Amino acid sequence: MQVFKFGGASVKDAAAIKNLSLIVQNYQKEELLIVVSAMGKTTNALEKLTAAYINKTDEVHAVFTGIKTFHHQIMAELFAPSNPVFDEVENTFVEIDWLIEEEPHDDPHFIYDQIVSIGELVSSRIVTAYLNQTGVKSRWLDARGLIQTDNTYREGLVDWELTRKNISETVPQLLQNEVLVTQGFLGGTSENYTTTLGREGSDYTAAIFASCLNAPSVTIWKDVAGVFNADPKRFENVLKFEQLPYSEAVEMSYYGASIIHPKTIQPLQNAGIPLFVKPFLTPKESGTVINAEEFLVKVPVIIVKTNQVLVSVSSKDHAFITENHLSEIFKTLAGFHFKVNLMQNSALSFTFCVDFEAARFKQLQQKLKQDFKFRYNLEVELLTVRHYETPLLQELSAGKTILLEQLSRNTAQLVIKV
Repeated sequence: MQVFKFGGASVKDAAAIKNLSLIVQNYQKEELLIVVSAMGKTTNALEKLTAAYINKTDEVHAVFTGIKTFHHQIMAELFAPSNPVFDEVENTFVEIDWLIEEEPHDDPHFIYDQIVSIGELVSSRIVTAYLNQTGVKSRWLDARGLIQTDNTYREGLVDWELTRKNISETVPQLLQNEVLVTQGFLGGTSENYTTTLGREGSDYTAAIFASCLNAPSVTIWKDVAGVFNADPKRFENVLKFEQLPYSEAVEMSYYGASIIHPKTIQPLQNAGIPLFVKPFLTPKESGTVINAEEFLVKVPVIIVKTNQVLVSVSSKDHAFITENHLSEIFKTLAGFHFKVNLMQNSALSFTFCVDFEAARFKQLQQKLKQDFKFRYNLEVELLTVRHYETPLLQELSAGKTILLEQLSRNTAQLVIKV
């Protein structure tokens, strides 16, 4: 069997969905489970809708109308008006209609998951309908009833025992007769509420299904030819890896390489399942395979994380930063679901770099300012270079304002003012 994951770029419009169908038609003789992301920039639009709803601004209905119009235009290019998919998608959007007519829930993370999850639910409906229309017998599968998580909204923690039981008892017999199309990024709680697995978590979904099904491989279809040592959209003369060990892929994803979600590798590595990253526009190309074969990566790997904020906290009475202070800081960061991308401590302060998100950052600032002095720099980037060489670091940082530099044996990180 095969597990395929198609990201937002590979289902961004009608032409992309037609291309997806052509790829799938080449694998009709195999059992196939497909995981899809929301279409194009839909997740961003749904996040904007969530913020408008929580803040009770006037643009709620305009933003939502734009999201619905975008999807209806794609469906109009793919289907006759009588196709049942129009009603299926409209019924899915009704869930938001009902929600935004009510007062916002006390937990903004809960609201986020209930609204933003609609993107994957709609895209998977459209993809399923189009595959059936093109002769690929397909079934829509609700991931929320299979991937069980706790109530940590926006970062649902998977109950692996229950999830494995759900998938292994349900999916194999369905795969015998139809291609299954399900949603990336989504899980469900024991109370039947929707959770999400973390931003860009569709890769992780594919890994979960593959692990539970003992699949021979997972293929992630991207708009690039494979995994490169740097983003080809930002750097020249980049090198494509034909193969990477799990360990290097974990490091790259941890430091922010956008090609793979950070949680994806572990379940595949534990099960010994190789991961292929292939280009959806040229599917016959080899792409990159990530597997258990260990070898030393000899070229520098450059990773840039944008939209960062650099924070320094210190005690109000000029006391040393102790383990008790650090424990309190990390507890607060975890409570607001911040992942620390870099950290450094001195006698009197603790400095860290995290992704900037205005609403959550304001909450973090308010909480930490109760007990600490709180300073920060916005509009910074985090540059990470694996297997660095000094001349390369000098070239990458030339003429730039470096706010913080940290070097280890194998990894260099620079916080750069944009």
